[in-house]
Amino acid sequence: MKREEFIKSSVAFSMLSLLPINSIASVFNSTTEFPENELLGIARPVLKGDGFSLREEAASAFEKMKEKAANEGIDIKVVSSYRSFAHQKRIWQRKYKRYIDQNLSPEVAISKIIAYSTIPGTSRHHWGTEIDIIDGNSKHPKHVLQPKNFYENGPYTKLKNWMDKNSEEFGFHLVYTNNEDRKGFKHEPWHFSYKPTSQHMLKEYLKLNIKEKLKHLNLIGSEHFSDTFIQQYIQENICSINPALLP
Repeated sequence: MKREEFIKSSVAFSMLSLLPINSIASVFNSTTEFPENELLGIARPVLKGDGFSLREEAASAFEKMKEKAANEGIDIKVVSSYRSFAHQKRIWQRKYKRYIDQNLSPEVAISKIIAYSTIPGTSRHHWGTEIDIIDGNSKHPKHVLQPKNFYENGPYTKLKNWMDKNSEEFGFHLVYTNNEDRKGFKHEPWHFSYKPTSQHMLKEYLKLNIKEKLKHLNLIGSEHFSDTFIQQYIQENICSINPALLP
């Protein structure tokens, strides 16, 4: 080794030795802006927010959007934002067991779950870019996240109309639109995504071997995830979204 190369290598190693072990590991293991475990919801990203949890850039944009809405008489209240893999797994297990207890087959149970809920490890809510919202200034029905609440005389119609006009100005786009040709998850007029970050995260997520990852996540009912099912789920549930959010 030449003297100059030796000196450079020694200096670099000395600098690394000053870092915590976890930081050193990240230097060698991080090959993407969004680590795999964050994409799967297993590792928690750095999150910000008061009453919600979003990545810093998304949180800042949301606060600005919330302020503008407040000036027009709307209180954007977040009922769900970041959700970990463990959180999503609890939702999955509760629904799966309930449907099985109703004597539904595993395949039918899974089909009913994925009408609105994601398989743990595949949720956009793992990313810290998603919000489910209602209007805090309106009277709340017993079940707030239902499409009928956002249309006609529903309590959150004013919020929906405001978001239709203003949300994209702040980077937030509706995820599951009301397009009749769209497959997968049903229309969710409450679910918005911060596009500047989530679009890149989806691109990285789609590089993963989803079937292989799910196989090792110890999910109840996962033995019924066939190759055909996973392929269809990726196409219809993960990718059948607002085209503006696709990579």
